[in-house]
Amino acid sequence: MPEDVKRALEDRGLRADYNARPAYQRNDYLSWIIRAKMPLTRTKRLNQMLEELETGGVYMRMDHPASKK
Repeated sequence: MPEDVKRALEDRGLRADYNARPAYQRNDYLSWIIRAKMPLTRTKRLNQMLEELETGGVYMRMDHPASKK
């Protein structure tokens, strides 16, 4: 896990929410963030992941009832 992603999860208190997601979702999020070519895109993707983890019930802007809070 990239250090900036790890730090963002820990700073927002979302590490447990991230770890509770299935492995495929954790891998998808990380690879999606890492593949960003522009720093602004990477930041936007990271923020989307953090917001979805915080809200719950959402994965890549799709309903994900299993993670609903």
